[in-house]
Amino acid sequence: MQGLKRITIAAALGTSALLAACGGKETPPSQEAQEAHAAVSAIKNSPDTLRYSHSAPQLAMIEAQNIPASPVPLGDQLSAHLVYDEDVTARIGVSISGRIVALKAAPGDVVKAGQVLAEIDSPDVGTAYADINKAKADLDHKRRVYERAKDLGEGEAIAAKDVENAQADYVQAQAETARAELRLKNLNPNGMVIRGQRISLLSPMNGVVTERTATPALEVSPGMSSPLFVVTNPKQLWLMIDVPEKMLSQIKLGSTVAIESDAYPNEKFTAKIVQLGQAVDPNSRRITIRARLNNPDGKLLPEMFVRALVQQDSGTGVAVPNGALVTRGIYSFVFVQTAPGEFQQRKVKLLTRGSSVSYVGEGLKGGESIVTKGALLLDAELNESDSHD
Repeated sequence: MQGLKRITIAAALGTSALLAACGGKETPPSQEAQEAHAAVSAIKNSPDTLRYSHSAPQLAMIEAQNIPASPVPLGDQLSAHLVYDEDVTARIGVSISGRIVALKAAPGDVVKAGQVLAEIDSPDVGTAYADINKAKADLDHKRRVYERAKDLGEGEAIAAKDVENAQADYVQAQAETARAELRLKNLNPNGMVIRGQRISLLSPMNGVVTERTATPALEVSPGMSSPLFVVTNPKQLWLMIDVPEKMLSQIKLGSTVAIESDAYPNEKFTAKIVQLGQAVDPNSRRITIRARLNNPDGKLLPEMFVRALVQQDSGTGVAVPNGALVTRGIYSFVFVQTAPGEFQQRKVKLLTRGSSVSYVGEGLKGGESIVTKGALLLDAELNESDSHD
């Protein structure tokens, strides 16, 4: 066919050229040899395009993939891990000493604000209540004494000094009552429900109980190293990313972060950067930045390790595996499958080059079928045809 050049790889030449000497004349190849020769031949349609027959064995060594355009990252994937969003997390402890007598919630339970998590028996609270009752009784007695003294003083039945003493006693009783009530309030800053010396530990927010160190009959006190309960909203998490210091100038508040997790290999999640670290780790030379992640399905969990890509604010590219790139001098090329068995070489411009994936700008469009396996084979055959020209 005019305008088409046949290219045959060396392995095909060894099997397709069957020669026999008969009377000093070369015997033409058999029909089977001609068919085998055609099967492994590539047709060069143009200087940058190869076409194979559907039975060509090379096709088994070539794979192509449709790759959409996506935001271009600032660099390689970074190590990151997920933690509680402290803006929607409550770590619940006690401000009194006592003993747990009943547990009302377990890890995984969904709780409402004001719901009882545990009940605690506290002698401190019992003592505080007794002090309040005593102070109130004394206050009531001294109020009546003062009122009677005022009436007698108005009729000049007693001296003014006695009225003043009764008034001072009444004011002192008021102060003692206020002190006793304040002590009970200080013992209960979280607004726990109190009945006698038993108090109910309440959840301050709607959420899920994710941790519980409280156990039956556990002796509790202020200043315990771990909270008795952790209640959080699992639909919001913080992403902590360790960023090399050389990247810090490129990262901005509000930038998007693409997240991958081994737990969900076929899914991608996104977060927004909300805080930049203010100190460099002296050992790793990295800065920790924080991003907020919406987790509506609750798939991702606190303390998961993930991979993060900080994306540029604008511009998209095609993420090409480095194995799909063919480098020739300072130029890079990829092969695009334009039709079944037909492959076109494209010169491309790299936007970023990563350790396993590079982002391509000019030369490719999102959604094209890019050869991800066998690019070197195609390049070798294309160059072989050029050497035969």
